[in-house]
Amino acid sequence: MRLSALLNAARPRLPPGYRHGLWPPDSMAARLRNPPGQRRRKVFVEPIAKDDWKVFKGDTVQVLAGKDAGKQGMVTQVVQARNWVVVEGLNTHYRYVNRTAKYSGTYIASEAPLLLSQISLVDPEDRKPTEVEWRYTEEGERVRVSLRSGRILPVPPQPHKDGIVPEQWIDGPKDTSKEDALAKTYRPSLKTFEEEIMDAMGIVETRRAKKSYWY
Repeated sequence: MRLSALLNAARPRLPPGYRHGLWPPDSMAARLRNPPGQRRRKVFVEPIAKDDWKVFKGDTVQVLAGKDAGKQGMVTQVVQARNWVVVEGLNTHYRYVNRTAKYSGTYIASEAPLLLSQISLVDPEDRKPTEVEWRYTEEGERVRVSLRSGRILPVPPQPHKDGIVPEQWIDGPKDTSKEDALAKTYRPSLKTFEEEIMDAMGIVETRRAKKSYWY
C-alpha cells in the first residue's frame, strides 16, 4: 500500500454536510455540533490552495475591517476549511458558559474568527500591513516576501497536533536523546537467542544431544 493511502486512511472521514468550526473534527465539541444525520445549510468558501495559504499561527496581522480595524495582534488559530483566523485579544464577544437554572454562569470573553480578507500581514520593517507572495531564494527555499519592502517574512515554527513545537522543545531528564535513539546497539549474529545469553553470562554447554535416527 502506498504511503499516501495510509495517510488518507488515518484521517477522520467527515460526513457529508459537515460544518467546520473552531474545534478539531475528532473532538467531542465538534461531534456535538455535527450530529449524524443532521442536514445543515451549505457554507460556500472561497477555495484557496494549500500551497497558496500565506497566514500561519504565530504571525502578526492587522485587522482591516470591523470594530477592531487598525489594531494588530498575533494569530492563535487557523481554520483553512473556512478561511478563518483567530487573532489574540481582537474581535471578541462576551457570553455565558455553564449557565443553568440555579447558576447564572460565568461571563467570559471569547475571540470570534476573522475572514482571511479582513486581515493583512504586518511588514516587520515599518509595522504596516502589506501584501505578500511566495517566492524562491537562490538556495531554492520557498519563502514569503513582502510586496512593499521586499523583506522576507519567515513562517513561525508550527506545532504538531499534540501542541509541541519541535524547534522549541527542550529535552527533560527522562527524554531519550536523538543520539541514543539513532545509536546502533544491535550486532547481527547467526547464534540463537539462548546461545547469545550463554555467551554473555559465560555459560559453557558440556552436554551433547543423543544421536537419533529417522529409520
